[in-house]
This record gives sequence, structure tokens and C-alpha cells, in this order.
Amino acid sequence: MALTRPALTRRQVRALVAVAVALATLTGAFVWFSGSEDRALDGACDGVLPTGEVRALLGGDEAGLDVTNRTEGTFGGKAAKTGQGGGKRANTLSVHCRIAAEGTGHIAVSIAGSPRPRAEYGYGELYTAVPARRTLPVPLGHGWSGLFATETARLDDAEDGTATTAVLLDCARRGDSLLITVETALRGATTLDDPAVRPDFVRTATATAEAANDHWGCGARLGKPVRTVGLPVNEDEYEPLLGAGGTCAAVPTAARSAVSTARETARDRAPLESCVLGTRDGSPLYRLEAYYGPYAEDARSQYTRDYDYENVTPAEKPAGRLGRSAYWAGATCPHGAESALYLIRADAADGETRRRPDLAYERAALAAFAAASAEHHGCAAPTLPKG
Repeated sequence: MALTRPALTRRQVRALVAVAVALATLTGAFVWFSGSEDRALDGACDGVLPTGEVRALLGGDEAGLDVTNRTEGTFGGKAAKTGQGGGKRANTLSVHCRIAAEGTGHIAVSIAGSPRPRAEYGYGELYTAVPARRTLPVPLGHGWSGLFATETARLDDAEDGTATTAVLLDCARRGDSLLITVETALRGATTLDDPAVRPDFVRTATATAEAANDHWGCGARLGKPVRTVGLPVNEDEYEPLLGAGGTCAAVPTAARSAVSTARETARDRAPLESCVLGTRDGSPLYRLEAYYGPYAEDARSQYTRDYDYENVTPAEKPAGRLGRSAYWAGATCPHGAESALYLIRADAADGETRRRPDLAYERAALAAFAAASAEHHGCAAPTLPKG
């Protein structure tokens, strides 16, 4: 591990200046500690941050910035400038930096090479997660494989000014990818409900992805500038399942299970897709999810830990059943990418669904969801669980 020297905070800079002034009265010399903040920002995240975008979001040139930074590992045989190689696999690259402005907010960035060494499995999440518990992340679109996510999408909520953007770069090297995840939290009057504001949250991530693509020789196909992005889907934003045209399209209804509504997003090359099936009043019954690239790798790693005692996991078989809680399916994807993973899980709050499970419907819903998603992503026909 190689750590960059922590940047001086504004208070520390003022303290050093005071010491310099005191020394000047004794020696006649004067030392000015300028530029340390700029140098720290320029070097953050191995130098791939768009410093102009970061400063603009956090208050301009007058804002005092506190920069923390950690870069380690290698990607595709090229070590990070401040890092050292580790493990037998090339893609050990792990970059984290955080830029904060007092009274304004912060930007936290992570960059990870994929796939990870198997030695990392079982020790927490392999990649930085995006919020997906109460809302459904939406795709970035505009030619990007990415996500825009929030804990909530409600106006004036305490988290209204916080969003996470993820960008996945599928590299020209077979099977390699870079996952860039940026959390932006702004205080004050900023609201994600304003469609003119949301692209500002995305721009740092896409600009960082462009620089990372060049810096680590990824050679991925890049998207276009993101001028519009939707809001993540809230829990009460459901619609009739029969009219679904996004991630829930083609999923059948079920009279026995009372499945008749859906919460969904567009697909648009998103590396993580969700479809929530519910009752007539929108109460959730099932959650369908599709994982691609690093997200599929991470999910398999986590299920290996959680279900090891059952001796059957998505990491070991392309399709199957996880106890009484879920079915999964898998599909081979092009260019050596991680095989896609598709899951259907009963909503934990609905005990009746588990007491009288409609297993035939669960398999039918998973089959329809997986087939549509795999076709969209150019993957092979999914391998499905047996009855």
C-alpha cells in the first residue's frame, strides 16, 4: 500500500503562515506556503479528477478544500503512480479520494479495477455500492454504462442534496473494466428535484471516467455529455405491470400471488437493473435484479459468504435456488466479461408469500426478466433454474 501525504487543511495552512511570520521577525526571512491545496487537488485520485468541475461544485476558487487520498494496486499491468503492485492478478487497482469544503459539502470518489483477485472475496464489498434500498437507480444514458442513485428522491428531504453516480468502463482488453463511483453531497439550497441541477452531480463522474480511461489505458467506448438525467424511482411510483415498458417489460402478472403492479426504470446499458413487483396498492411482493460486470462479481462474492452452508451458490452454478428465499439465473456475456447474474427474491416484509410460495410464477417471472435483460446487453440466452 502506498499512501499520499495528507493535504494541509485551511486551519493548518493559517497556523503555518503564523509560524512563518514569527520566524520572519527573527531572521528577516519570509516563507509563503501557497499552492499546497492546489497540488493536493491536482494529485487526488492519481490525478484523474476534473479539478475545475470539483471546485465549481464545492464553491469555486475561494472555497478552502480538505483533500484526502489513497491509491494502491495495479490495472492491466500498469501500476498507479503512488501505488505498488499486489496479488497475482493485475487488477488490484483501488483508488479513493475525498474533497470537502467546510459549509458546502464533499465529493468522494472511488475507482476500482475489475475483476478482483479471489483472495479479496469474503472481506466486505468488492466495489463501492450505490444506494438501492428505498429507490431504484436510473441509467445515465447518453451512451454511458452507468447509474444515478440516491437514498431518496423526495424534495426537501434531509438527503436531497446527496447523489451517487457510477460509471462502468468496459475496456478493450478482454474481461477488464474500471468502475468509477462518485458520491456528491451538497448542503444548502441545492435540490435534486431541479432537472437543471442533476447533470452537475453526474459531470464529475463522467469527466473522471474519461481521464481514467486514458490514464490506465482502458480503451473503452465513452459516452456523450450528460445534459439530462432522471430521478431514481421512489417506493410509491408504481404502475400497472401490464403497461410496463422498461426493466419490468414482459414479466407476467399472477392472480394467485396478486402481482399486478411494477416499479421499474429504463435499461439503457445500466450495469444494475431492478424491477419491483407488487400488489394492486403497490405493496412489494418480489424484487428482480440483473447484475453485470463488477456488480455481478460482487453479488456472487457476497452470496458465497452468505449461503456457504447450503453448498450451492451463484458462484458455483449458473442457475439454482437459494433455500426458500430466491432463485437465480446466469448468462454468458461477450468480450470475456463476468457472466450476468439474475435474481428474484420475495420481499422480506411479505410473510404470506413465503408461507404459500408460488414457485412456478417466480421461475416464470425470472425467466422473462432475465431473457429481456440479457438480450438488451448482448448476452447469451440465460441458463434458468429447474422446477
